[in-house]
Amino acid sequence: MDLEKSPEPARGEGCLVVAIRVPVRIVVLVLVVPVRMVWDALVVAGRFLNDSVFRPLGRALLWAGRAVFVWPFVGLWRHVLVPSGRALGWLGKVLLVLPAVAFHRHVLTPLGHAAVWVYARVLTPLGRACATAGTAVWAGLAWLGRHLVVLPSAWVYRWILTPLGHAGAWCGKGLLWAVTVLVTGIGAGLYWTARVLLVLPALAVRRRVLVPAGRLLGVVAREVGAAFGHAWRVAGYLSPAVGRFLGTLLRWTLAEPARWAYRRVLTPVGHVVRDTVLRPAAEAGRRVGRATRQALASARLTAGQARADIRRMLVGAPRTPRPDKGRGGARARDPREASGRRDLLTKG
Repeated sequence: MDLEKSPEPARGEGCLVVAIRVPVRIVVLVLVVPVRMVWDALVVAGRFLNDSVFRPLGRALLWAGRAVFVWPFVGLWRHVLVPSGRALGWLGKVLLVLPAVAFHRHVLTPLGHAAVWVYARVLTPLGRACATAGTAVWAGLAWLGRHLVVLPSAWVYRWILTPLGHAGAWCGKGLLWAVTVLVTGIGAGLYWTARVLLVLPALAVRRRVLVPAGRLLGVVAREVGAAFGHAWRVAGYLSPAVGRFLGTLLRWTLAEPARWAYRRVLTPVGHVVRDTVLRPAAEAGRRVGRATRQALASARLTAGQARADIRRMLVGAPRTPRPDKGRGGARARDPREASGRRDLLTKG
């Protein structure tokens, strides 16, 4: 690191720069290391939250957004708007396009042909005759305008306006030269006055005060910036080391004892509880359930036989029904046979 190097002045640097650099780097390092450690902790927490919370939440919100907004509109577009648009297009074609095509073909096209004939046979000869007459009239008006307006105007411009303009221009040049000389003299006086009273003192202040102060502030600012960069890099080395130390400390103080207790204490105790308590209890429960189901099946069979015997004593034996051809030839079953089958199914 740069702090371990000897504080000898580098090429082009003076003792003042080195004297500023070392204390500034020490102070900035003390201030920046906690900030860098907090920053690294926030980065790790942000990555954990991004991987475990924000990304699954974003996927769930994306699926919900599709289910709420996209899929209904897709179904509406596919099953409602597209068939409606096709139906409207067919109606527009039948009600608008085909009548318009027929109107253009059978009405507008003959009218256009008639208009072309009228233009070629009537309007064109009439227009040519009017153009010939207009050309003759324009030639006469142009000859009159040349001799009545253009030639007199040119004579007045050449022999009257041009000499007057030359005289006015000469007078204006003389006046402009006089004003220029006067303004130049006044400007030179003001320039030298301002230079002596303002510019030269300002240059002296800039050269003797502001430039050295600016150089000193530049050196300080440069060294402070370099110190911040150096401290940030050093903190980048220290922060992972501190993080690894804390992780190792938590591992050996919490994780490893918890793992040892789970493996050496809780797991054997759980196996003993499972083998001595839970499994016998579950087996006893299954036996009780089987015995209960068998007792209930026997009770149901006994009750069914008792009802059948009582019905046979009071009413008599049931008649043997004829096979019903309307329902696929199926015959009625004997209650004894049905009860026997239920007994077999229950025992099975």
